[in-house]
Amino acid sequence: MNVRWIAAALAVLVLAFVCVQLGRWQFHRLEERKARNEVTRTNLAAAPAPIDQILGPPGVVGDQHAWRTAVVTGRFDATKQIVLKYRNIDDRPGFEIVTPLVLADGKAVLIDRGFLPRQSSELMPLKIPAVPTGEVTVTGRLQRSERGGHTNGGVPDGGTARLINGPDFAKVLGLNLYDGYMMVTKEEPANDPAFLGFPGPEIDDGPHFFYGLQWWFFALLAVGGLVYFSRQEVRGAKKPAPEQPEVAERPEARAAAKD
Repeated sequence: MNVRWIAAALAVLVLAFVCVQLGRWQFHRLEERKARNEVTRTNLAAAPAPIDQILGPPGVVGDQHAWRTAVVTGRFDATKQIVLKYRNIDDRPGFEIVTPLVLADGKAVLIDRGFLPRQSSELMPLKIPAVPTGEVTVTGRLQRSERGGHTNGGVPDGGTARLINGPDFAKVLGLNLYDGYMMVTKEEPANDPAFLGFPGPEIDDGPHFFYGLQWWFFALLAVGGLVYFSRQEVRGAKKPAPEQPEVAERPEARAAAKD
């Protein structure tokens, strides 16, 4: 085998190793998703409770609190309302309206009041339902602050944002906010009917199992191809060279040799 063949074989083995690792990563993600689904099922089944009893003094909504039903009572601060742009529900584009609810102890929680479908190509909602006045009791599902990597979509700018992020909103709104937010499921007085509700969580295993099998299949193909072509190379090297036919010597050549 020449150097080029050895280099190609090593490249195939590296490729197979990478495929195996990617498959393992997908199965690891599957286990994480199953664990998250179990937490979600437990939280969905739990009875509603005051937000401070669920989160405690840190006031941070973590993965373990996702979709837990909390109850808060306070007054909406309509002057610090934020319009969430570029939102989608069931592939339908629109806006979400987030309004801080200031509680009796001075702390505030971001309330996602609902979804307003985009009517045409407007960049802002044509009409935003008025914020209820007076004391309001909100029941809703807790969600952790949204994060968008290196983007700054969680910092409100001109009354709009792309993500709901408690700490980023607090910097601009000047409120002592919980780190997270609530999606309304019930409101007293009742929420405006113009708002559409939110769908529940997706509780399934996703595509990770089949993706994992797919990567391992690619690894098997790579190794199988290497073995096949290696055997072909070895067979080619062992095959005897064809015998050259003897060329009959001319009479003139024999006569010249005798002279």
